[in-house]
Amino acid sequence: MPPQLRKKPSAAQCLKPAEPGHGMVYLVHPGALPADVHRGGIAAAMSGGLGLTVLDLGALPEYWEAALTGGRAETTLEDLADRLRGHLENAHEDGPVVLAGWSFGGVVAHAMVELLDPALRPERLVLLDSIAPTEAYKQPDDALRPDLLLDWFAMYLGVKRGRAIPLDYDRLLGCDTESGLALVLEAAIAAGALPADTAPPGLRKLYTTYVDGLLRNNRLTDPYRPRPAVLPLTLISAERGLIPDDPTLGWEPLAAHGLSLRRCPGDHYTMLTRPDATAQIADVLNPAPAGTRS
Repeated sequence: MPPQLRKKPSAAQCLKPAEPGHGMVYLVHPGALPADVHRGGIAAAMSGGLGLTVLDLGALPEYWEAALTGGRAETTLEDLADRLRGHLENAHEDGPVVLAGWSFGGVVAHAMVELLDPALRPERLVLLDSIAPTEAYKQPDDALRPDLLLDWFAMYLGVKRGRAIPLDYDRLLGCDTESGLALVLEAAIAAGALPADTAPPGLRKLYTTYVDGLLRNNRLTDPYRPRPAVLPLTLISAERGLIPDDPTLGWEPLAAHGLSLRRCPGDHYTMLTRPDATAQIADVLNPAPAGTRS
């Protein structure tokens, strides 16, 4: 089928229908991994009739194309939130609604809440290893050092290839991109994540696209001026997250109605695939019984 005739994927993908009388979780997903990763992860871990719908930013061309063109998006964070808002406003759930977001998706989910009619707002917002869009946590592009980016890239590559890539971060310190990629390639081959004949230029191309996606999110966040959340916040951070030494990831100033902190196994990416991690996430996402909600 010619590309122009292919059906465009919907931004809203229901991976697990809610049973009658039960609620729905709407999870904002920012790409990097395919949205279907949640089918065998969080959706599979859910029980009790709760449903899961993924709101996939990767289905919005103005968002995903920026990762292929140097990381400069022809849109704004508020516009992306507005595009996804309609899926909640047009839903007709007969149970409680929970909004969640993984990584940059948590920032977009936070912006969505402000745009929703108060009568249609979810009961709470769950953030999955998402860094707050506050001034203290915004970084200029040149602050994203090669050693930091390469460490994140190794996590990403490992989950894409289904093999953890143990990487000695101390060896990355002070590396430039090329020497750091050589260390990642060495570790990936040793872990069986890449074949021994993998050519460095191929890995460099994948890394460039990965970094452009991060730069896109960074640039979308920079001009955004968030307000304190009008809902309670729950942050689930990964044991090896993007900022592993900071349990709040900067959300305290935005948590006017409380911030609950949880920790789950895995890294920023494997938290979506490890059964022990997805079980913990599903437990947090499950709304409290009607008689116990305040």
